[in-house]
Amino acid sequence: MSSSSTNTVILGAGIIGLSTAYYLSESGNTDPKTIHLIDSSPKLFHCASGLAAGFLSADWFAPSVSSLGALSFKLHADLASAHSGRATWGYAQSTGISLSQDSESAVSGSGEDWLESGASRASVSNHNRPWEEEAAGPPWLRRTKEGIVEVISKDRTAAQIDPLRFCEWLLQRCSERGVQIQQPARAISVSRDSTGILNGIRISKDGAETERKAPSRPADITTLTLIVSCSRLVITAGAWSPRVFTTLFPSVKTRIPVSSLAGHSLLVRNPHSNSAEPDKEVCHAVFATDTLGFSPEWFARIGGELYLAGLNSTSIPLPDVATDVQASEKAIEQLKSCAKVMMLDVDGKDFEYLREGLCFRPITSSGRPIVSRIPDDKLGNIKTRGGGEGGVFIAAGHGAWGISHAPGTGLVLAELIEGRQTSAKIEALRLPV
Repeated sequence: MSSSSTNTVILGAGIIGLSTAYYLSESGNTDPKTIHLIDSSPKLFHCASGLAAGFLSADWFAPSVSSLGALSFKLHADLASAHSGRATWGYAQSTGISLSQDSESAVSGSGEDWLESGASRASVSNHNRPWEEEAAGPPWLRRTKEGIVEVISKDRTAAQIDPLRFCEWLLQRCSERGVQIQQPARAISVSRDSTGILNGIRISKDGAETERKAPSRPADITTLTLIVSCSRLVITAGAWSPRVFTTLFPSVKTRIPVSSLAGHSLLVRNPHSNSAEPDKEVCHAVFATDTLGFSPEWFARIGGELYLAGLNSTSIPLPDVATDVQASEKAIEQLKSCAKVMMLDVDGKDFEYLREGLCFRPITSSGRPIVSRIPDDKLGNIKTRGGGEGGVFIAAGHGAWGISHAPGTGLVLAELIEGRQTSAKIEALRLPV
């Protein structure tokens, strides 16, 4: 177990931060009570971690991310098998479908930056051609006479979860183990000892300044204080990660090359779902070519839910905190129009809209996430302890694959933090020089 002098502060309690805390707290090398999750949002999972689609893939990734993707897909399956994932967070195998409304297949193209360019996620499927079989498609999908439906992922290489319920499960497990959770709380600066080594972080909580200090320093009883050292600092704040880093290290030239991409979504009740036989529900992921001005993505979930997304924008500014997010009425109406065009209705039943959403996904220009220890020479006049005793780490920029890559990222980040060999090849995911 780590000593109290090697406490870990994780900034960002979304799915990546929670996965990191989960695997760090079960490694046997770090006392869970020395792990502190800090999040600025008054409500957790109010952005990408809770409002994302939840589609999982084993092999839709470029070589630089393939090892992490395969590890994470396996970990998702292992967690679901060990903890009743189907019942608890809707884990199920899924079949990927390409729906072309014209003569061009949605499965053409390649590259890691498809999200920012507005292309379909299916364009990065590693299958050079669809499976040679006739695909009927899911029963809820309306097909045009000219439409072409092709299977692009099957045989246990794709799955589906409800990310909100998965995050809630992770949070509960971490809390039960003794991980400390502080929110809403905002990181405002780091502190160092007389030799310049990182030893704490200052946060603002409920309008009061709180200082996390080394145990040798006396408590200031005039302020709200938590006397906890911080030799290991982890940034997992999603699209907010660059802001967090700049706030904590304002004098350095280092920048975190992560930007935000806003994405609207709509959760709809599946009118064809048979709630009386949930064990027989089948999940499909449908990736369509341009329909009503964007490339729709549909994800069927266990429990009779259909998630519609694909309407993205780079022009919506990232708010201060996740709870400030406000969906565009125009965008939501566009999604509803798309739902009416693409969903087969049931006679006498109106569409039931369950939730409207807007989340901000952290993206990089390369399409690759950053999973890395930040070298001390990029921290200005702040030094950190070596090996598994200290350091500043970051995991951000997963784009649309944050949910899929979360367990794998959490595991390898926990291994990096403790100075161990990582379970996936992440050399290409270092912070760019």
